[in-house]
Amino acid sequence: MKALRNYLNKIKPNFEEGGKLAMFRSVFEGFESFLFVPDTTSKSGVHIHDSIDSKRTMTVVIIALLPALLFGMYNVGYQHNLAIGANPGFWMTFIFGFLAVLPKIIVSYVVGLGIEFVVAQWKKEEIQEGFLVSGILIPMIVPIDTPLWMIAVATAFAVIFAKEVFGGTGYNIFNVALVTRAFLFFAYPAAMSGDKVFVRTADTFGIGGGQIVDGFSGATPLGQIAVASKDAFNGVVNIVGQPLSTWDAFTGFIPGSIGETSVIAILIGAVILLITQIASWKTMISVFVGGAFMSLIFNAIGTTVSMQTSMLDQICLGGFAFGAVFMATDPVTSARTETGKYIYGFLVGLMAILIRVLNPGYPEGMMLAILLMNVFAPLIDYYVVEANISRRLNRVKLNK
Repeated sequence: MKALRNYLNKIKPNFEEGGKLAMFRSVFEGFESFLFVPDTTSKSGVHIHDSIDSKRTMTVVIIALLPALLFGMYNVGYQHNLAIGANPGFWMTFIFGFLAVLPKIIVSYVVGLGIEFVVAQWKKEEIQEGFLVSGILIPMIVPIDTPLWMIAVATAFAVIFAKEVFGGTGYNIFNVALVTRAFLFFAYPAAMSGDKVFVRTADTFGIGGGQIVDGFSGATPLGQIAVASKDAFNGVVNIVGQPLSTWDAFTGFIPGSIGETSVIAILIGAVILLITQIASWKTMISVFVGGAFMSLIFNAIGTTVSMQTSMLDQICLGGFAFGAVFMATDPVTSARTETGKYIYGFLVGLMAILIRVLNPGYPEGMMLAILLMNVFAPLIDYYVVEANISRRLNRVKLNK
């Protein structure tokens, strides 16, 4: 590492103002910050010096996402093998999923970081680390059979119109990864829903002998619940018609978006985020409380299959847990006041179940719930602050 550091110091003058490669200064600084901790410090004023910075924060979030990502890769291979009736073993199953997911990660990063590099060069600013997390979130919240060109288009749209036009990292009002998912859902609905987009049936890697399966249902459990008739419904099933239990949903061996199926893997990530204090436990817990509250209300008054789905199933199925842990807790787009975090999280969970149950055309409500509450987060914080000011003014009047 010392040799690399010395080499960077040697070529650095070429990228500084007046150097022959000064036009690529932002690119050089971006790579340097990625490899090493910047050695620049504040020269004046009052500042708090801490070991944590945006790069370390993003790195911790990526580490927290790894359990869900790795399990998602395995589950992609598992669902494929289940569809074709094969069992090539753990490693071949994982490799199949790894090869299916890796191109999506590459496309997400190349497009998103490419745009951020161009914008940074154009504005003559430093490249921020914000997309390091968004770039890995995007592949995790899409179906496995989403075409790469769609991911590229949606990522470009989200980075430009949901982030850069607002000023870049830290200024966006919407979660960038969720805007990507929303763009895909509304622009290409056929590729984001249906019976087969959540299970890769075509073996393009030759791992399973090149088999292709068409005669099966790959609908997610939520998709099955949304269209089920109360009189004819006997529970959700997997892609070959075998019944699925709550434990299956908790462990994650069900069809779904790549990183959203395993609650166990997601909870491991939640523990990492909470221990490192990267995510707010107030927001995270409140989302689950809001979802449980709305589920219990529907259980008490509902007449449809979706309304009568148990609270535990509602939380374990779909992207609810993933959204609560990794999306709703985004410090940029969520509420920032301590009381506001409770309100924001509770409303996210409540709205997610409300949308999921009452809109059969869109059985997964977490995406829209978080994007909706992103809009109201500043308003929640405003009223929380105003309430604090009013209480303090009343306290002063009473003391007089």
